[in-house]
Amino acid sequence: MIAALPLSGVVVACNEADRIERCVASLRAVCGEVVVVDSGSADDTRERAAALGARVVDQPWLGFARQKNHAIATATFPWVLLLDADEWLDDDALDALRALVASGRLASADVVTLRRRTRFLGSVMGFGSFAAEPVERLFRAHCRHEELAVHERLDTRGQRVIDADVRIEHDTARSEAEYWAKLQRYAGLWADERAAKAAEKGRRPRVTPGRASAAALAYLLKNLLLRGGLLDGPGAWRFHALHARYAGLKYRLLRQRGMR
Repeated sequence: MIAALPLSGVVVACNEADRIERCVASLRAVCGEVVVVDSGSADDTRERAAALGARVVDQPWLGFARQKNHAIATATFPWVLLLDADEWLDDDALDALRALVASGRLASADVVTLRRRTRFLGSVMGFGSFAAEPVERLFRAHCRHEELAVHERLDTRGQRVIDADVRIEHDTARSEAEYWAKLQRYAGLWADERAAKAAEKGRRPRVTPGRASAAALAYLLKNLLLRGGLLDGPGAWRFHALHARYAGLKYRLLRQRGMR
């Protein structure tokens, strides 16, 4: 049996019974502990995670960044490997992670940028922004996320950041309808946050005419043409079409907030 690494695998979850096992099992293969912070699952997410050896912690939803920061605080090892429930490490990633730790590179780092590959309803992204998306998921346990309403990110100010050839797999959607509903929620949170920041400065958010359409078009040009997403085929095109709609929706909602 391969010895576990001095890492805490951490996951935040809610109603993820259909995919929590894949995530937890991949972390258990390499981490000294796995902690699943559950925010009130109505299915058997908690039981499935515990059956695989994870320590399950109950925490009502605090928001994306705060929930992850709470989960990080439960870690008992000096390094944290943070995954979402719809992510996992395959065998190649596990080997690469072990090699990274053995190399001694972590001694001179606080944060490690990994690469995430997205899958959408059976289509694997080989091109575009989601084929090897840089994500800061391996870090010392003192690190925390910036408190953003959506698209939370690790605060790397003052931290030593290195890159590593370790890939996270990401199966992002159960259905197209579910995924679009999630993107709509994210767009609303983004617009609310931008509007609130403008209000703090005593003004309303301003969105120039055509900004939403320009954002959607820019997304498609970047991901389908400049980064070769067209080569991934029709399944990937559907994914990028949803993200282009999302890019435009953010600015339409922000414009609405500014008219209130």
